[in-house]
Amino acid sequence: MIRSDETTGRVQTDEAPLNLRDKTLVGGRGRWLGSTTAERMELKLVWWREVLLVAVFYAVYSAIRDIRGTKPVSAAQALANAKIIISFERDLGVFVEQHIQHFFMQSRFIIEAFDVWYGTTHFVITGGLLLVLFYKFPDRYRIWRDTLAILTALALIGFAVFPMMPPRLLPASYGFVDTLRVVGGLWNFNSGPMNDLSNQYAAMPSLHFAWALWCGLALAAMFKTRRARMLAYCYPAVTVVCVIVTANHLFSDVAAGAAITVIGYVGAVTLQALRSRRYSWN
Repeated sequence: MIRSDETTGRVQTDEAPLNLRDKTLVGGRGRWLGSTTAERMELKLVWWREVLLVAVFYAVYSAIRDIRGTKPVSAAQALANAKIIISFERDLGVFVEQHIQHFFMQSRFIIEAFDVWYGTTHFVITGGLLLVLFYKFPDRYRIWRDTLAILTALALIGFAVFPMMPPRLLPASYGFVDTLRVVGGLWNFNSGPMNDLSNQYAAMPSLHFAWALWCGLALAAMFKTRRARMLAYCYPAVTVVCVIVTANHLFSDVAAGAAITVIGYVGAVTLQALRSRRYSWN
């Protein structure tokens, strides 16, 4: 509820006061407007501009996929890069992904559930959370949007520079199973639409985990209780298990996904600080 302070004449609300980070996110004005629509106007956030940004990112992704995606990149090159990462994991003693997959392969239901999880949540939850941030938390939207944009750009660079074959496509001697082909789910990489949209040699870094971690962090920032925040972190945790069990990524890919998420957030905070400084100068 909005009320007026008779001593200062300022507008107050029953909401908790903004912390330093929130004040930075709203451009340094330090005034809670009490209306998400008014906040979006204050922050100059318009839906069509955000849609345009998504379209530009998809165009960039498509260009990189066509230049360095599955079709132009040789399987030999993608396999050679995968062997480099596998050798690295063996040296560390953490190349155990195939054993984890074989443990879960005992349950067809779990494998099908993970196949569906892998093919749907990546886009549905990420896109849905962006909409929630835009309409309900516009003061926080820009920094999380920028984080997502930066980490995705870093992932695209990784796909272009280091195309890598996922475990499910490795030779049978490595012991991995392509669960989508053997067990199945709602879709398949070899189907017409998915074959056109997907870059099957984009395993390093794991963009699936990076987006899931982004969702977990963004959700946790919305919640006030520790229990709710822990539930938010369950999403990226389940996604780690999912990408390993479905043989779409190695642990090294997941670690790289976490790294680009951290870098993305730091970059977004830096950009937001620069915007606030420029706004104060103006």
